[in-house]
Amino acid sequence: MDVIGQGVKEGILLILSLDPELIQVTLLSLQVSLTALVAAGLLGIPAGTFLALKNFTGRKLILNIIYTLMGLPPVLAGLIVFLVLSNRGPLGEWQLLFTPSAMIIAQVLLGFPLVAGLSARAVMSQRQEVYDTAVMLGATRTQAVLSIIRESRMGIIAALTTAMGRLIAEVGAVMMVGGNIQGKTRVLTTSIVLETRMGHDSRALGIGIILLILAFMIMLLILKLEKRSFKDDSTIQIV
Repeated sequence: MDVIGQGVKEGILLILSLDPELIQVTLLSLQVSLTALVAAGLLGIPAGTFLALKNFTGRKLILNIIYTLMGLPPVLAGLIVFLVLSNRGPLGEWQLLFTPSAMIIAQVLLGFPLVAGLSARAVMSQRQEVYDTAVMLGATRTQAVLSIIRESRMGIIAALTTAMGRLIAEVGAVMMVGGNIQGKTRVLTTSIVLETRMGHDSRALGIGIILLILAFMIMLLILKLEKRSFKDDSTIQIV
């Protein structure tokens, strides 16, 4: 309990001190995770929606692969990206290894299956009922599809929040492809590992508290945007 109490105290002191190194680490954590989330969303939402609405040969196999990759171990994702970006890999000439770009790629690899798989499930749960209702009301096929996507937004937002929770707390992949280089690729999660290995348990716990606060604020922002979306829709329906 003493370590926990000291960790809470140190976390508060770290926030209040506005330590330049901690600010840099925090900003890099946000940059990497939010960029990866946006990329995973731009790729995963259309992919999941397409797989949910389009019937074609091999669709179930692709969905099963995506569902399997939702549980992809971070160290395996890191290893794949490491091999691709290493000097002997196909993209080695780009010199991306041990840079924030490599960390973003690894996190996209982890986030994409989550967003795509959960988006597909959300759209499939609404597909037939919403489509039939829209067609009965005279909607075209395109309008019906857009209605399905709109009614599935709760599940799609849940997919994004789930992915964000995994990405901002990820350590294995970013450690492997980023190298935890001070001032360059060190983020909050890798800082926690470093401080723990050095025996600075209370400082590691303090950084962990900052990470939790950061994740909480991001989730609140996403939920606020979600509530605003539903409020706007209700206004449109009343009018």
